Amino acid sequence: MITLLSHRPKTSSFYRVDVCYNLFGEYTVSKEWGRPGKNGHHRIFWFSNLRDAIAAADHWHCQAHAKGYNLTEVNFA
Repeated sequence: MITLLSHRPKTSSFYRVDVCYNLFGEYTVSKEWGRPGKNGHHRIFWFSNLRDAIAAADHWHCQAHAKGYNLTEVNFA
């Protein structure tokens, strides 16, 4: 599993992108965003191969960075 966690300093908003392998032989990319203590947003996308899943996760992470989010944590499991 790969997790990219970003925060926006002024508003304390977060944006998280996770890539993981599921039981059906697919790769799942989930993205969450919002503010701590509030109802956030959550979307899940399925991909048949790791290359497409990583490309999508990188695309969404780059979009978040363009909106002012700074990468604060990266986890590989």
